[in-house]
Amino acid sequence: MLVPTLSGERAAPEAIASDGESGAAIPEGTPAVSVNEGAPPVTINEGAPEVAVGDLGTEEPTVSEEPMTTPEPALPFSIEVLTRAGIGGGNSTGWPNVGAARGPFDWTSGPFARVTLIVDLESSCYPFESWLNNPPPAGQNWPANCDAFDRNFNVFVEDAAAAPRLPFEVVHAITPFGGPEHLEVDLTDLANVLPGAHQLRVAIDSYADPAGLVTGSNGGWTVSARLLVDPGPAPRTVLAAVPLYAGRLQAGDPAPVVSFVAPPGTTGGRLEYRTSGHGQGAQGAQCIGPAEEFCSRRHLIQLDGVEVQDINPIRVDCDTLCTLTHYGPPAAGFDYCLENPGGLPDSVRAPRANWCPGSMTAPFSWSDLPALATPGPHTFGFEISQIEAGGNWLVSAIYYAFGTLPASYPAGADFQFSSPGAVTFSRAVSSSGT
Repeated sequence: MLVPTLSGERAAPEAIASDGESGAAIPEGTPAVSVNEGAPPVTINEGAPEVAVGDLGTEEPTVSEEPMTTPEPALPFSIEVLTRAGIGGGNSTGWPNVGAARGPFDWTSGPFARVTLIVDLESSCYPFESWLNNPPPAGQNWPANCDAFDRNFNVFVEDAAAAPRLPFEVVHAITPFGGPEHLEVDLTDLANVLPGAHQLRVAIDSYADPAGLVTGSNGGWTVSARLLVDPGPAPRTVLAAVPLYAGRLQAGDPAPVVSFVAPPGTTGGRLEYRTSGHGQGAQGAQCIGPAEEFCSRRHLIQLDGVEVQDINPIRVDCDTLCTLTHYGPPAAGFDYCLENPGGLPDSVRAPRANWCPGSMTAPFSWSDLPALATPGPHTFGFEISQIEAGGNWLVSAIYYAFGTLPASYPAGADFQFSSPGAVTFSRAVSSSGT
């Protein structure tokens, strides 16, 4: 029986230990429907004899019994963006994509009652029974195309234009240790403010082990992505979506400060902040292992130079991603985590810098801040208390503006506001002003 050697923490060469993604409509009103549209006008008592005052003799008007009609609602539909797209590691060969897979899509003009992104990840490491048809090469511990490690797994909505623009990070996740993963994300607000054609980028930054000892010698992943689109009235009026930041901070980097504009008509907003720590730096203060993967750090979030919150992004629930399961005969074989089949259980369960193997990390979110609801220029910034050499933090942030569209904008016009880094966002304006 082939027995996998479960992966633990990074005893692998530096290349193998590397992970991380490099730093980078409005609901139309229902058309009016007229009763008896197209029917001849009706005249009451035409040709009847004159009636004396006090008489009640009148004829009832005739009214057509033709029923009122309303437009049929648009039906939900699905968009297949990526279908079992292979993503190989940085030093792999023969994979159709290396590091990331991209797929164009057009979720049409909207409005949308709901839009959901569904992403499914597959690994040739698991189930272990598949090794009978895909055994490890001689002298190796894993099938060649299996990536047994946990890797950064990020999904972006971006423009396919040649000029680089800051993307919208919509999934901030980690692959399992060599296993499958299923993710669902609500993109309704983004779809309603950015209708039409865009590109989805799924990035998995990984490396193979040429010796095939700690992971496959030509490892990679297979990913599928689709959009479930439900046309209908939008839950809210989204005036703008601004990608404020998407990148990596390392030791010595200055704290970022980004300018943005809340458009006219803004009455509310939401700020989303996604982050996780990675790397193989020396274990320092507030760390239980290599920095920054196992470190506890403070992140100071600021709007217009004023503190919003001092947060501590850390995940202490990783034990929920290790359902202990046995493979092989009761008296032999081995135990492994069902959600992370290629990892040592103790490693899977360990707390980490705001991530766990085989899961998506939800964003920190704020929606009750006065600055988010105030039209005009603003700044967003964040500071990380400490970053050890050899470690890094991946960070992205998005601002959504909600409100009503100014009636002064003509029908069909666009308004645009730009932030540094060639970030542009626009919203088609309806003459209804809603």
